[in-house]
Amino acid sequence: MKAVESVALFVFLVFFGACLEDDLSFIPEQSIASKSYPNVDQALWEHFEAFEDAAAARGFNVDLTRTNIYGSIEDIDDGNVVGTCSYGGRQNHKDVIIDASFWKRASHLSREYIVFHELGHCYLFRDHREACLQNRTWASIMRSGTINSCRDNYTIATREFYVDELMSPLVRP
Repeated sequence: MKAVESVALFVFLVFFGACLEDDLSFIPEQSIASKSYPNVDQALWEHFEAFEDAAAARGFNVDLTRTNIYGSIEDIDDGNVVGTCSYGGRQNHKDVIIDASFWKRASHLSREYIVFHELGHCYLFRDHREACLQNRTWASIMRSGTINSCRDNYTIATREFYVDELMSPLVRP
């Protein structure tokens, strides 16, 4: 049974990007971030900036340039993982790592989803949330991906709902 679950999870992750609706009429595919982020791969900058913008739209001041968060796109050896956040090491910084093969095949919206999820861990200190909505879609961007009881529904139409939920731990300035 464990092997079936592992294969199902792998198939889910492989097709994750293809299953998301990606009408990006308001998000240019190759948009350029207007600011830079030290120690973050340039390909991630636009998503770091989108995270800040999403927080600002909800009345929160988030400046990821003032954090000790590093970001990179590299191979992740665990075939079931497309992103990680780790922190606490000797350099006392947090690392957001996005899997390179996922990044190559993912849509713009799928990339944003994963970066926001990892920043949810590294910046907001959020844990995974495995709750489902009544329509059997995930209730949070912070779902782990290791449980197949719900389906993803991060689309242009649902983005605001999920980002609102993600930003809920922030405290108004």
